[in-house]
Amino acid sequence: MLTQQQKKQLKSLANNLDIKYQIGKNEIGPTVLDMLDKALTAHELIKIDVMKSASDDIEDLSSKLVKELKAELVQTLGHVIILYRRNEKNPKIVLKK
Repeated sequence: MLTQQQKKQLKSLANNLDIKYQIGKNEIGPTVLDMLDKALTAHELIKIDVMKSASDDIEDLSSKLVKELKAELVQTLGHVIILYRRNEKNPKIVLKK
């Protein structure tokens, strides 16, 4: 569970990230989950753009992603979801305590 200070730190880091991942009308399938899982392992912090064609609410999508990817929700802002998952073997982001 992330503290407010850690979320603030991650939001700050996410400001510099480009949105590289999108979820559209095909929603969350195995291919999308695999891609996002690999991205979280490699980068720890990712931004996901939810297209307007997605049928689910952004809150529902974010909770599904958190559950399926075992990640932490940093923030939902508009149509953007920011997720974090620490890489246990090779951590890149050092969170404040």
